[in-house]
Amino acid sequence: MKAAFPIIMDGGIHERGMDLRDYFAAKAMQGILSKYGMGVPDFEYADEPGCDAEISRWAYSIADEMMIARER
Repeated sequence: MKAAFPIIMDGGIHERGMDLRDYFAAKAMQGILSKYGMGVPDFEYADEPGCDAEISRWAYSIADEMMIARER
C-alpha cells in the first residue's frame, strides 16, 4: 500500500501516513464539490441524501485511475 505522507525517523518509517488512494480521492472530491457543490448534474438524484455516496464513488473512481496512471 502506498502512503501519501509517511513519517520517516531514524531511517525507517515511523508512521505510514494517509493512504495515497484516499489522498487522491480527497483531492478529486474537493475539485468535484468546488465546481458543482452537492448538485452534481450527471447524478440522477443529485439533490437527494444519497448524492454524497455517488460523489464519493466518483472521487474514488478518479483516484483509482490516478493510481493506474502513476504506474505507467
